[in-house]
Amino acid sequence: MFADKPVKVSRLPSFRAEHFPYSGPYPWLDRPDALEQIESKLQQGQVTEEEAQQCRYWAANGYIIIDKLIDDRVLDSVWNAYERAIRDGKIRLEAEPAAADDPYPGRYLNPHKKAGAYCQILKHPGLLHWIRLLMEREPKPLQTIMAHKGSQQGAHSDSIHMTTYPIGYLSAAWIAFEDIHPDSGPLVFYPGSHRLPYVFSKDVGITESDFKEHGYSSYAAKYEPYIRRVVEERHIEPHYFHAKKGDVLIWHANLIHGGSMRRNIQLSRKSLVCHFFVKGAFVYHDLAAARSKQQYMGTCLLRDQSGDLRLLPKVGKG
Repeated sequence: MFADKPVKVSRLPSFRAEHFPYSGPYPWLDRPDALEQIESKLQQGQVTEEEAQQCRYWAANGYIIIDKLIDDRVLDSVWNAYERAIRDGKIRLEAEPAAADDPYPGRYLNPHKKAGAYCQILKHPGLLHWIRLLMEREPKPLQTIMAHKGSQQGAHSDSIHMTTYPIGYLSAAWIAFEDIHPDSGPLVFYPGSHRLPYVFSKDVGITESDFKEHGYSSYAAKYEPYIRRVVEERHIEPHYFHAKKGDVLIWHANLIHGGSMRRNIQLSRKSLVCHFFVKGAFVYHDLAAARSKQQYMGTCLLRDQSGDLRLLPKVGKG
């Protein structure tokens, strides 16, 4: 662990944010002197002008977009491997209809554990280059989520689901496997929201017993309305990722984001989300108060026809 304040995790009462010190080092682009550091790296030839520009944008907005980062050949190979794993019974998708005429199956958590083709993305030199630049540490994949369609997931920050110690050493990449239609329920995100205070279970009154007894109903009742109020009170405008095939949006651990409404239920939105932490960071699940092993490798939430939140099924071990 590279935290300024070492923690003996075996002595913690549980894996909740309130039990960890608020310790640095903070990610370099979250620090007050981020712009000065970027300029220094640029002058010393450590970053290119394009990289410096993206770092400035990340510091201000909490995300970057890399056009056509993943080529069609890789995307088609991975998608075909996904479909093949479904046909072979290695991956079983729940129906999860958003409406009676929804033609697409639900999302799948950690498909990379069922198909080796995902290494083409998880080890993609371009993707790892950008995450390494933004984090200034070596990235490690934590979780993947594959989808035929939009999630319509409520606005949230990943850090209540996948929390790192020290804080902030998580990033996510949203990869378009086709051109994304505006009516298909594109990714929605709130630029600049990463600079707001992190919101954890304790901050919204979700106790450990709440989650153990009631699961995600407490999250829906307390966390989601809180985040909606924050967005409204701060007048943060939503942006939508109308991506082309191969475009990648990488976002900050605390950027508020979700899935917008599917205005046309017949439209697909083929995509992959990859979450990365960094070597030396400790990862836990604040909401479940658990260490982030396979059974708690983040969460993948969706809403069913009744509007209730559901957690995607667990897959595999290790």
